[in-house]
Amino acid sequence: MFKSPEIIVGLEIGTSKICAVVGEINAAGAISVIGVGQSRSRGVRKGEVVDGSLAEEDIRNAVAEAEQMADVEIRSVFLGVTGAHIQGSNNRGIHTVLSADREITEEDVQDVIKNAKAITLPADHHVIHAVRQHFMVDEQTGILNPVGMLGTRLDVDMHVVHGKLNRLQNPIRLVKGLQLEVEDIAFNGLASSLAVLTSEQKELGSLVIDLGGGTTEYVVYADGVIKLTGVLAVGGDHMSNDLAIGLKVPLGRAEQLKIDQGRAMVDGSVKGQCITLPGEAYLPEKKINLEHLRLIMHLRLEEIFEIIARRVSEAGLLDYLRAGVVLCGGGVRTPQIQELADGIFHLPACLGRTHSLGGIRTALDQPEFATAIGLVKYGAGQIRRRSARTAMSQGFRQTVRQWFRGDRRSRRPSLTQMD
Repeated sequence: MFKSPEIIVGLEIGTSKICAVVGEINAAGAISVIGVGQSRSRGVRKGEVVDGSLAEEDIRNAVAEAEQMADVEIRSVFLGVTGAHIQGSNNRGIHTVLSADREITEEDVQDVIKNAKAITLPADHHVIHAVRQHFMVDEQTGILNPVGMLGTRLDVDMHVVHGKLNRLQNPIRLVKGLQLEVEDIAFNGLASSLAVLTSEQKELGSLVIDLGGGTTEYVVYADGVIKLTGVLAVGGDHMSNDLAIGLKVPLGRAEQLKIDQGRAMVDGSVKGQCITLPGEAYLPEKKINLEHLRLIMHLRLEEIFEIIARRVSEAGLLDYLRAGVVLCGGGVRTPQIQELADGIFHLPACLGRTHSLGGIRTALDQPEFATAIGLVKYGAGQIRRRSARTAMSQGFRQTVRQWFRGDRRSRRPSLTQMD
């Protein structure tokens, strides 16, 4: 199935960091992380490139670090994309079965999928993913593979993720400018869900929330398929901004306070407590109310979770989340964030861990690496599907050649008899 070994690289261009993960896939299809490179991100805001020269330098540094650790030359990547312009919607395709015996063929399946993809999008939008959900044959629901069944009408439900073409092309052009090929792009939220969810969690129903620096992506799985996706242009960096304004401190100090003293919940034990920031350079000594600090963080995280909870509820999917909420991304390092998510979603929440991978444990256990690791898994799936299509095409051509050879052999005796 795979060449041995096959190297796949996932590249995330995030607001807070650039991350490249190198995965090695053996002949059996097992993935092992063999290299990780990261760099502070300076040219990205809310998940999108705003300064190409700075972002290019940071990407180059992250890729070089990954190459050195993995001892490979990186030539191509699977690139993660995000941004408030990315949207997800469900669409249904309908196809009438025209064959005389009403048996559904692979061609019918491809036609109905094509119809489902043909949604009305804004002129400047491009489809990133078209994820097949379930088929229906003459209103019989929940069908996974309709080929060979009898019916007059074939329907398919698909989840389509799309975004503005120009804004998707910006990071692609940036990466290609570094002499790297972009094998494919993937929505960051989908990549993260591939990294942290098991098949059982997808089947039971799960909500994955990836809390990054400048954006928060969310994905809902139910009955094994994606039902909802979305992006909020709010992330961990906004907590730092809130603290800087609310506490009247420079942004750098606010970021450090968030890391050292931050919590997602506020309890009575800190009431009246203050911490003292020592004076430095032109900054005087300053007392910070700890309760106020944690309240600011709590309110921002609460707002993010409540918006997602409302959107999931409006889609009618809250009752399908039997496996609960899975949190990933650098923002989930905030202490007590699981407790906050439990209270808002009224569901068990846990920190996401990568599954079915081997390799560097320090990378696999870090929530901020979920997207890049998921991009490696996405790339492995894409290559597997391409290989399967190639094998199927080669098998078909071989069958045709054998048929023609057999046909010529079958004709020769009759010609001899005619002579």
